[in-house]
Amino acid sequence: MSKLDKLLEKYTADLKAVGDKVDAKLLRAVAKSCGPAIYRRDASLVAAADKKELDRVKKNFLIGKCGLKDTPKLDDGIAAVKKTYSKRSKYRVVFYYLLAKQFKKGAALKK
Repeated sequence: MSKLDKLLEKYTADLKAVGDKVDAKLLRAVAKSCGPAIYRRDASLVAAADKKELDRVKKNFLIGKCGLKDTPKLDDGIAAVKKTYSKRSKYRVVFYYLLAKQFKKGAALKK
């Protein structure tokens, strides 16, 4: 089993814990879009209490990767995902996956 597959198992467990029916293709696509950062402890987590971190999530993932426009809806979506994924240590891939589903951008990432 590869390192990526082991991480995907962790991510799947977290998603099931929040009641999500996991789309394995989307989860793998999101993980690959994060690149090697998922293998570094600090970079693999989202500091959801840090405003600068959430701004980076919005700019780099939602606007950059998903192609969304910068509107207040993005902040509302991030707040909704924070509420849903209330675990203290939030995996970046799981956070991004939930955002992609929130904004219905799964097809764009699966390309």
